[in-house]
Amino acid sequence: MVETSTLGRFHHQRLDLRRWLPTFLTSHKTLFTVLWIAAFASLFLWQRNIVGGFLVFGAPPARPMPKLRPTAFNLTDFGGVGDGVTINTEAFERAVSAISKFGKKGGAQLNVPPGRWLTAPFNLTSHMTLFLAQDAVILGIDDEKYWPLMAPLPSYGYGREHPGPRYGSLIHGQNLKDVVITGHNGTINGQGQAWWQKFRQKRLNHTRGPLVQIMWSSDIVITNITLRDSPFWTLHPYDCKNITIKGVTILAPVFEAPNTDGIDPDSCEDMLIEDCYISVGDDAIAIKSGWDQYGISYGRPSMNIMIRNLVLRSMVSAGISIGSEMSGGVSNITVENVVVWDSRRGVRIKTAPGRGGYVRQITYRNLTFENVRVGIVMKTDYNEHPDDGYEPTALPILTDISFTTIHGHGVRVPVRIHGSEEIPVKNVSFQDMSVGLTYKKKHIFQCAFVEGRVIGTIFPAPCENLDRYNEHGHLFKRSSSQNVTDIDYDF
Repeated sequence: MVETSTLGRFHHQRLDLRRWLPTFLTSHKTLFTVLWIAAFASLFLWQRNIVGGFLVFGAPPARPMPKLRPTAFNLTDFGGVGDGVTINTEAFERAVSAISKFGKKGGAQLNVPPGRWLTAPFNLTSHMTLFLAQDAVILGIDDEKYWPLMAPLPSYGYGREHPGPRYGSLIHGQNLKDVVITGHNGTINGQGQAWWQKFRQKRLNHTRGPLVQIMWSSDIVITNITLRDSPFWTLHPYDCKNITIKGVTILAPVFEAPNTDGIDPDSCEDMLIEDCYISVGDDAIAIKSGWDQYGISYGRPSMNIMIRNLVLRSMVSAGISIGSEMSGGVSNITVENVVVWDSRRGVRIKTAPGRGGYVRQITYRNLTFENVRVGIVMKTDYNEHPDDGYEPTALPILTDISFTTIHGHGVRVPVRIHGSEEIPVKNVSFQDMSVGLTYKKKHIFQCAFVEGRVIGTIFPAPCENLDRYNEHGHLFKRSSSQNVTDIDYDF
C-alpha cells in the first residue's frame, strides 16, 4: 500500500518581517527600495516554492520519487523519450519485461519522470509498481491502428458497441497479482477526442478500448494519479478481487465524450473506492456484472464494494449507477459520504427483462445532491440487449435497498422508482431525507410497483406505495397501494 499522507508534503513558512521593517523604513530612499523589490517579487509570486524552509523562485525542483519496491527503474533506462512525439511503446515493454524477472524478489518499480510519454497500449506484470512523477503524462496514441484487438469480454458476448473483437486498453493487465499504479499525481491521458469523433461519425468497426483495464487479477492498488480523456470507459477492473482505488482524479468533458465512465467495477469482489473526484461524460461510477444471457452464464457477481468520500459530476448520466449490465448479480454495496453536483441524476439502478441476476443489500448513506435533475432513480425497462438471444423471462430481482441521510438542494425530482409488474422493487427504505426542490410541483416523489417503508419524517412527502413508521420504528400507516403508478417523465 502507498501511504498517501507521505507523498510530497511541503510546509509553507512565512518570513518574520516585523523585526527588520522599522530599520529599513527610516528613510524615503530605503522605503522606495523596499516597495520596488516587493513589486518586482510579486511578478514571480506564482512560482514560489518553499524547499527546506527557503524561498525559491523559478520552476520547482523535481520531487524525488520514493522507492516502493526493492528495485526501481527509470523509463529512460530503456530508451524512453518524454518529448510528446517519440513513441515509447518499446521502452515500456522492455521495462515491464525487466520487472517481470523480479517477482520472487519483491517486485520492481518503474518510474515515469516528468515529460510527455507517447505510447501505444502496453501490458503490466505482477509485483509491479508504475510510478508517475509530478508532471509526468503518459499519452495514448490516438490512431486506432496502434491499438491491438482483443476477444470480447466473456460476460458480454461480443464487443459492447460492435460484434466481434474489441480494442484493448492503453494500460492493460491480465491474471496479475500485486500491482500498484501511483505517483505524485501524474497523468494518464487517453487523448480520446479522435475516438469520440470517429464514434459519432460511425467510422469505427470495433468497440473502443478503456484507458486502464485490469482483468482476472487480485491485490490491485491505484492511487494518487489523474486519468483523463479515455476513448471509452476510463478505469475498468474486470473479474478482480481485493482492489483499492484511492485519491484518483478522473476527468473528461461532461458533454460530447460518449461512454467515458469513470470507474466501472465489473464482476469484482472486495473493493474500496474512496477520496476521488470524478467529472466525466457518462456515469462517474457504474457497477456491472455482465450482459443478459452472457452475464448469466459467466455468473460472476460484483459484491462487497465500499464507495465513500467522493465528489462526482455527470451531466448526461448519473453519479453512481448499478447496471444496466448486472446479469451476474450485484450485492453488498455501501455508498456513503458522496456529493453529486451539476448532474442529470444522483444515484441510479437500471435493469430490464432479460438481464436476470439481482441487485440486493445496497446501502446509500449520507448523500448530498446539488443541482441534480433527478436524485434517486430505479429503472426496470432499460431495454438494450447484446443480441436477440436473450431470454425475456430472465427477470432481475431488486430488493433490500436503503437510503439514509439524503440531503441537497436544486433537485427537480428527488425520487423516481419505476418498478413494474414483472420487476417490482421490494424492501426499499428511506430515513432522514430532506431535499430542496427546484420546482414545487406534484409528483416529485415518484413510485411504481414499489414495496418498502419510510422511517420518521422526510421531505418531500413520500409516495403512497410505502409503509410509514415513526422515529422509533413503529408502524403507524400501512400502504395498501404498492402497485400504484405515479411516474412522470415530463419534468
